[in-house]
Amino acid sequence: MTTNDTAPDDTTVDGTAPDDTTVDGILFDVDDTLVDTKGAFAAALAAVRAEYLPHVPPEREPEILAHWRTDPGGYYGRYTRGETDHVTQRRLRAALLHETYGGAPVTETSFAAWDALFWGTFEKSWTAHADARAAVDAVVAAGIRVGVVTNAATRLQEHKLRAAGLADLPVLVGVDTLGFGKPDPRVFLEGARLLGTDPARTAYVGDEPTVDALAAHQARLTGVWLDRAGHRRGPGYGGSPAPDGGFRDVQDPDALRAAGVLVIETLAELPAALGYGAGRRRTAP
Repeated sequence: MTTNDTAPDDTTVDGTAPDDTTVDGILFDVDDTLVDTKGAFAAALAAVRAEYLPHVPPEREPEILAHWRTDPGGYYGRYTRGETDHVTQRRLRAALLHETYGGAPVTETSFAAWDALFWGTFEKSWTAHADARAAVDAVVAAGIRVGVVTNAATRLQEHKLRAAGLADLPVLVGVDTLGFGKPDPRVFLEGARLLGTDPARTAYVGDEPTVDALAAHQARLTGVWLDRAGHRRGPGYGGSPAPDGGFRDVQDPDALRAAGVLVIETLAELPAALGYGAGRRRTAP
């Protein structure tokens, strides 16, 4: 979805003076930024616990969820670097989960049934965050170009966005576009190129402080960390380390702000953070 309204260079489409919007384009992450992937994982892992880890009491499901999202084996990171495929990383994470919580070994043979339960439940549980639709609509209403850059496969994320009622958002860059994903700066730069905006006039909004926001900032975009309440990763989450190794806690908002990242707690705060909003419709670049 790109906007192509035309107006004289020195006026907005309604004839008023240009506003102080700091960006011409906004790129969004998908998982836990627009779509409540944490909630979908929670449903999928609850089904896995009941079927494969029945000795683990239900009250420990939040712990299991934190283990999955933290990915202590670093398998999803290997996938985003192009070192393994999507199914293999999930099988390895399942095996580590079972090993950690005393379940039966997950083999290549047994994984098929495990994954049918996990993925089937996960896929049925995709929903948009309550603030996502309004946030996207506000960007479009302001005459700002909008798209998606994600660390998952393009077709998967298109399917996910359709299920979540956000099918109008174009997935510009997936992990399969270049063969690797964030935090590599080339991913963000390719997103800006396809969006048709200067990286310096493009914002990237994501829920991971380093892989998304800090990495975007280092690629010359405006990095925005969406620090949703209750959505931080568990203990041990490291994201992508800062180049100088200076972060004691990569999920510390003050440290991220000091590094040049904008921090918001809901997508409703995005217009104020980037200088657009009601009555500020502007010419798209």
